[in-house]
Amino acid sequence: MPATRQLFVLRHAKSSWEDTGLNDHDRPLAPRGRKAVKALAEHVRSADIEPVLVLCSSSRRTRETLEGVKPSGKWTIEPELYDAGPTTIVDRLRCVPEDTSSVMVIGHNPALQMLVLRLAGSGNGQAEGDLAEVQRKFPTGALATLEFDCHWDLLGPGCARLTAYVKPKQLTVG
Repeated sequence: MPATRQLFVLRHAKSSWEDTGLNDHDRPLAPRGRKAVKALAEHVRSADIEPVLVLCSSSRRTRETLEGVKPSGKWTIEPELYDAGPTTIVDRLRCVPEDTSSVMVIGHNPALQMLVLRLAGSGNGQAEGDLAEVQRKFPTGALATLEFDCHWDLLGPGCARLTAYVKPKQLTVG
């Protein structure tokens, strides 16, 4: 039986719509998003969230979220995550080396919300309130922590437990 693995699913912080001429891929974080990133960075440090590998969409807002949160581990910018659906993300995660204990994915909705719901959909061993909350909304800056006991290449529907779920509004910025 493999050791318990962790998957941290982080939606980029709030992006700016100020420059309507910008391509979606190039939109930066809004001031509210930069504030949320500071709170998320503090939360990641205080909760000892230390991914071994970070997979980040290539969009500007996801890269700015990554740079602001500064999670541990090896960072990789993956253009295919920009418009990926949950199936594509699972397929990518199935390629993670077996000896990798934890991964953070930084990307976009609706794919991330659907990913969390698909992987933790059984509701076994998790706070039903958090899962119901994810089902209602996965806002910008939301961070879900999933745990599972299978190898990465066997990751699939219902195999994970949602063990934590935080939103920027729950965090304070000093």
